Amino acid sequence: MISESPLRLEFTMHFERKPHGKKKLVAGETPVFVGHVPRVARVLALAHHFDHLIAQGAVKDYAEIARLSHMTRARVTQIMYLKYLAPDLQEQLVELPMQHGKDPVSEKDVRRIAMFPDWMTQRQQWRALPMTQATDY
Repeated sequence: MISESPLRLEFTMHFERKPHGKKKLVAGETPVFVGHVPRVARVLALAHHFDHLIAQGAVKDYAEIARLSHMTRARVTQIMYLKYLAPDLQEQLVELPMQHGKDPVSEKDVRRIAMFPDWMTQRQQWRALPMTQATDY
């Protein structure tokens, strides 16, 4: 079974007591939300984790992973397709910056690229994505 530990943030806050039991946050450093890891990067990490489980012998095949994780076998296969990406593209996915709002690239687009068996073609398709034209990935 896969165990996930929740993200934990710790910071010090100072409150000033006001009349009638009210509290006021004293000026100082306020916590800043830094964003989230793009979904496609998390799913790629999951694909590598599933592959590691199979290599260790903890699970037999994709069907067992699907059964244990309450996913369909088709979804597990979609996730595992991400491992067919060229290594440099996988690295770029993992290094996508944390951000607020919509992710710069969708998992569906990346899966389409991973379907090409040739890494050079994958790189050409990667450069054609709108996300990569706007940034230096």
